[in-house]
Amino acid sequence: MIEKNTIQNICQRSGPVGVLLGAFLLALLWLSLARVALVAMHWDRLTEVADVWKIFVIGIRMDTIMVCQLLVIPTALYLLLPGKVIRQHSVALLFAVFAALLIHMELSTPNFIGEYDNRPDRIYYEYLRYPREVFTTLIKTYPVQLLFVTGVVGTAGYGVWRLAHRQMQRAAQWSWPKRALVFPLFAVLMLMGVRSTFGHRPANLSTAAFSNNHLANELAVSSTYTLFSAIYMSQQEVSAAEMYGQMGWDEVQMRVRRSMQQQPGNFTDASLPTLHDQSSAITNKPHNLVVLVLESLGADFVGSLGGLPLTPNLDKLAAEGLWFTELYATGTRTVRGLEAIATGFPPTAAPSVLKLPASQHNFYTLGQLLKGQGYATEFIYGGVGNFDNMRRFFLENGFDRVIEQKDFAAPAYLGTWGVSDEELVSKAHETFLAHGDQPFFALMLSTSNHVPFEFPEGRIELHEQPAATRNNAVKYTDYAIGKLFELARSSPYWENTIFLVVADHDARVFGSDLVPVEHFHIPGVIVGPGVPHKDYTQVASQLDLGPTLLGLLGVDTTHPMIGRDLLTTTDAPGRAIMQFGDANGYRVGNSVAIHLPHLPAQTFLYRDKRLTPVEHDVELERDGLAHLLWADRSYRELLYRLPSARESKSTVRVTSP
Repeated sequence: MIEKNTIQNICQRSGPVGVLLGAFLLALLWLSLARVALVAMHWDRLTEVADVWKIFVIGIRMDTIMVCQLLVIPTALYLLLPGKVIRQHSVALLFAVFAALLIHMELSTPNFIGEYDNRPDRIYYEYLRYPREVFTTLIKTYPVQLLFVTGVVGTAGYGVWRLAHRQMQRAAQWSWPKRALVFPLFAVLMLMGVRSTFGHRPANLSTAAFSNNHLANELAVSSTYTLFSAIYMSQQEVSAAEMYGQMGWDEVQMRVRRSMQQQPGNFTDASLPTLHDQSSAITNKPHNLVVLVLESLGADFVGSLGGLPLTPNLDKLAAEGLWFTELYATGTRTVRGLEAIATGFPPTAAPSVLKLPASQHNFYTLGQLLKGQGYATEFIYGGVGNFDNMRRFFLENGFDRVIEQKDFAAPAYLGTWGVSDEELVSKAHETFLAHGDQPFFALMLSTSNHVPFEFPEGRIELHEQPAATRNNAVKYTDYAIGKLFELARSSPYWENTIFLVVADHDARVFGSDLVPVEHFHIPGVIVGPGVPHKDYTQVASQLDLGPTLLGLLGVDTTHPMIGRDLLTTTDAPGRAIMQFGDANGYRVGNSVAIHLPHLPAQTFLYRDKRLTPVEHDVELERDGLAHLLWADRSYRELLYRLPSARESKSTVRVTSP
């Protein structure tokens, strides 16, 4: 009893110090316990980390930064507000809100890691812009977890509110002059906690990057920290030079141009550094172009790529056209896939160009190029067009129209994310027929292979039970692919249309490597007149698809895409650009250079689906950095565009067979 009374007396006499210190320690305790649980859940992936204990040491430091940030406002209110009642009520409310936030973020982390192999980041809050779709998905996919988290967060928030009230009432009531006098000391302590260093640059996410194991680095920070960092970064156009390193602009242009495998004489405009001429191998007439982008369909789900036997229709197409056996996505989100396929633009430290303000008008796309060649251009999507800013971006950059969920009259099946994939291809088929003799370009995006994996019954033989699984959804998407080609083969446009079927990204990108290369591997096939029937076995990127398609369309063009026409550069080593969070991988052959923010570049050898550190390849690392810096500056200075109409040298080549 004496000990208890002694502790109570100390707490009471310490006044605001005891209350604020208690809040600080309780927050650290919760975040530490949550980290212990996550490490235990993923221990099998952390056994190879030599200094696994650093997860907890660095974690305390990063948690201190986060908690000090959260305590800034409550501390100021507690020490500076004059009224006792309003002071206690406002501080208790903030404590409750922040406690609910910390608890919610950590409880939602296991499922998020399971889906994206990251702590909550930009994806997390971007999905919150679409509450109906997200809430419906959560209800259908995680009903028990949702109820549990909601109950725990609500109860905890109320409990913290009650506890804060009680402790502030028991604590000694310092006079306002005394509280105002100590406030500068608290402010300095908070600032020191937020900076976490006496150095010039405050600690940030790169401070937690202590290992080549991606998950280990992720677990060393809290989910609230990663979420706030993502929000902060998205509000600014991040400078690649500040994050990854400096390089002269002349060298940047030289290295990027060299990687394009273009002759110096092909570059046509000094003010637009990658603008170049490209001739088509087709000599009869312009072909139509249909690009079907498959949601979340990695190589693991494709039989012809050594995956599960879920894609018989796609496997059949592999034998009928140009099949890419080593094709790699540029990122882990649909917007990154669309960015690479539709624009040929590589990923940057900033959000995708589909969302950035300076790229919402006069930014190069295949739609813009082909519209200038007399093509009808359209984006066809079964969901809501404002998702990820797709409607605005495409309409402002060369697409005549966006066909979306509202344009499907009385759809037979409507899921959380839109109409079914078979209705998508049926609508597309009707659209193609309506164009008649006018050449057209259609960019399509599927939706059915997305949680909660909804699709019509009776279309496929289920791979497994229950029906709502990713494997079954993949089979259904493949069924829709088969339907698209069944309709096309019996149509007049079939003999004059180039088809590209390609994934936007893998379903789940995860692994111990800084960039899990294996999970960037995706299927892709080009089918149509003049398309060779062969396997393309070299490393290729989504960035290469646009130039390769233009080489088959029957149009001579001038464009800024940095990808390669793979049918004319077969002797060059294959290349891929991959972004995983803040890690950027530049691969040539089996050598991979990885750039992390504020850290030296590293070189790895990709073998047996793992990255092994090797000696620095300075040229490879500089080439990777050049592409990061080129993309950043090209966006900022509006260099990724077509010249004006009077300056354009692009012409449609129409000759007799």
